[in-house]
Amino acid sequence: MPVRMQATRHDNRGRKAARGRGTTTGRIFAALGARVLDRVDRGLIDGAIDATLPDGTRRRLGGRAPGPEPIVHVRSWRALWRLATGGSAGWYEAWAAGDWTSPDPMPLFDLFMRNRAALGTTARAAAWSRGLRRLRHWLRRNGPAQARRNIAYHYDLGNDFYAPWLDASMTYSSALFPRDAMTLEEGQAAKIAAVLDRTATQPGDMILEIGCGWGSFAEAAVAGGRRVHGITLSTEQRDYAATRVPDGARFTLTDYRAVTGTYDAVASIEMVEAVGREYWPDYLRLIARVLKPGGRAVIQLITIDDAIFEAYAGNVDFIQEYVFPGGLLICESEFRAIAEREGLAWRDRHAFGLDYAETLRMWRERFDTAYASGGLPSEFGQDFVDLWRYYLMYCEGGFRGGGIDVVQITLVKEGA
Repeated sequence: MPVRMQATRHDNRGRKAARGRGTTTGRIFAALGARVLDRVDRGLIDGAIDATLPDGTRRRLGGRAPGPEPIVHVRSWRALWRLATGGSAGWYEAWAAGDWTSPDPMPLFDLFMRNRAALGTTARAAAWSRGLRRLRHWLRRNGPAQARRNIAYHYDLGNDFYAPWLDASMTYSSALFPRDAMTLEEGQAAKIAAVLDRTATQPGDMILEIGCGWGSFAEAAVAGGRRVHGITLSTEQRDYAATRVPDGARFTLTDYRAVTGTYDAVASIEMVEAVGREYWPDYLRLIARVLKPGGRAVIQLITIDDAIFEAYAGNVDFIQEYVFPGGLLICESEFRAIAEREGLAWRDRHAFGLDYAETLRMWRERFDTAYASGGLPSEFGQDFVDLWRYYLMYCEGGFRGGGIDVVQITLVKEGA
């Protein structure tokens, strides 16, 4: 299993918070920390942070308008130095090292996201740190060879890792909750049904699924009489899906750029975030090439606010650094412009970001239950479990804060 995803958390979380406070280095860290807190305070328009600082003093940041009010214990001034120099990745590294704690970090991520415009570059990496992180990220860009390694890094952790906390359909993308009080299983079934309905296919039609996951969409499509060619770069997913849907579908380890043939429709559910900006034209060109005239491609994609996209794309965030190498959320306006240049009409946009927040909350509850009961594979240690809990909270906060969204769109090949 890929132990490289483990955090570098130390076991001395209980060390003295103000260690080094009286040294010259300690005073420098404290002065820098105070400046960072001032910047955060100025940038919090909605909501507030109740902070306890390393010297034991308390400070309330923001509080100008209603919003989340997380509690944060800053145990070392280094936490704020890491935030200032490493952005969201540095803030995670500070948490992993025990430099800050919170009884519930999720509202903090919500708070930072909903104040994204006013905070500006406060939570972005410093130039020198950004350069080093960008170099590592560039080395993991999604060319054909590296794309396979990037997918394996995240998805080939093993089906025994994902099964205890995903729903029974093994669907690892946002559910859709068209009514209140739906279960996760019901929400995932509703999402899959919505995607299939958007394809406007009939029994006997052939659908290309780009990023087939563990086969939940293919299973539903085949049950409705369609045929499916599912492609993935994950060996674990390919093998699972092939066993799950032995008839009416085929699953291959195929890069999307290598697909040939013609299809009645295309489905791609939260795969395009693994493509990378420089390859968006290749991805959309492939869809235009394989679709029959008038055919539809249904894409479920995760977007980030256009207003902060360039700043986001110019940094390397926590997820790119520690969870999903090569990943990049979508700038919807740019992505749409590329699609339209390829002759793909953009239709029927539906955004449901708060449904993703609920999906993540449900996943985290199941993850915690699985961990508490010993249901996660034993080879994953505490550092790895902590990393993934942080990841689920980080994502949930992003959706609740409104800076990221999940969208279903239908692309129609023009010229029918």
